[in-house]
Amino acid sequence: MNATFSSLALPGYRRYFTGALTSNTGTWVGRTAVSWLVLMELTDGSASALGIVTAIMFTPQLVLSAYAGSIADRFPKRRILLVTQSIMAMDSIILASLVLSGHAQLWMVYLLALNDGLANTFDNPARQSFVSEVVPPANLPNAIGLNSASFNTARLIGPGVAGLLIELVGTGWAIAVDSLSYVVMLTCLAMLREEHLHPAPVVKGRGRTREGLRYAWHRPDLMILLACGFTVGGLGFNYQISNAVMSTQFFDRGPGEFGIVGSAMGLGALFAALWAAGRERPRLRFVLVGMGGYVLFNVLAAFAPQFGWFVGWQIPVGFATITVLVTANTMLQSATSPQMRGRVMALWGLVIMGVTPLISPVVGWFGDNVGPQSTVLFGVFFVALGLIIITWVIMRTDQLRFSFDPHRRGWLHLERGSLSEEVDGGTTR
Repeated sequence: MNATFSSLALPGYRRYFTGALTSNTGTWVGRTAVSWLVLMELTDGSASALGIVTAIMFTPQLVLSAYAGSIADRFPKRRILLVTQSIMAMDSIILASLVLSGHAQLWMVYLLALNDGLANTFDNPARQSFVSEVVPPANLPNAIGLNSASFNTARLIGPGVAGLLIELVGTGWAIAVDSLSYVVMLTCLAMLREEHLHPAPVVKGRGRTREGLRYAWHRPDLMILLACGFTVGGLGFNYQISNAVMSTQFFDRGPGEFGIVGSAMGLGALFAALWAAGRERPRLRFVLVGMGGYVLFNVLAAFAPQFGWFVGWQIPVGFATITVLVTANTMLQSATSPQMRGRVMALWGLVIMGVTPLISPVVGWFGDNVGPQSTVLFGVFFVALGLIIITWVIMRTDQLRFSFDPHRRGWLHLERGSLSEEVDGGTTR
């Protein structure tokens, strides 16, 4: 099998991948439908209301992320996923029923978003670290890349399907599709056989959350990767608001065109994920260059003269954004011990999603009071600033430095001077 898809030769991972792809597609259909519901059906185009929904959904991540990581390391991850996926399925069923019956109100969307966010807070570290239990260590980078490919294939398909469903049968049925996708994921999780899994040792005892924080804090290599994730994922990943506002208000388009924007970004993100899955190993230079690409292509998108240009620029925007997040994610998991992986991935979830409750209302306010383009330029400013600061920190610190080796493929790799540990491959020399 081609190296890009090598992990699909493993029966356990193949079942998990099938469930994840179906569930992720349903999730993007549901997210697009909820954005349309809030922005166009329950409010009069309020970007602030959409920002509040996003903030409510991710508030539990901000508060409970570290604890959720400890839970992921202390209990079987598949059992956690069965519980969290069931809760999110029920939330989706309830919302679909409310919309289809004509009883949906904004406060109900807020309440369900909070419950969904609670479940997702515990689902995220368990799901991300569970990948390492479905494949042997040698397949981990490829499996992480394929997981991202699954997510971004869903991002490619989901928004377009949602826009079509909204136009043809209504928002409620689009949300109902999301509900059905959870059933597939739960079935695939239940079908995983023990002999196909490689479970990490379960951590016993309490007080393990603080150990995870100390572990990351004393690893400068991990802190650099977390900072990159925070910059792009936490401060720059505001597309749920910016794409909706730019499509409906700046370009005055309907649900079909709104779905196309998300699908265009998903196309670029899918290319990035497949490229990551096919690489021999991740490297820091991809993260830093991807951050630069995020800045450049989002500036071009913000000042696109026509809707077609705006859609077109979403392809390289998606490619650059996912290159950063997938590469940093892979490096982070590869460089973390199995016993600490759940807690470190909880920190990753915190920096890329946990700050959303603080950022989304601000982005929504900018959209209402400054203009739609400001929702895109908000991320541009902070990612550019973050790239400058992260590069300066790497160049100034004693334990982290850039070096160039003409005998190695590529350039710009990051080394921890005192420990001689190579970050861009997650291996120790």
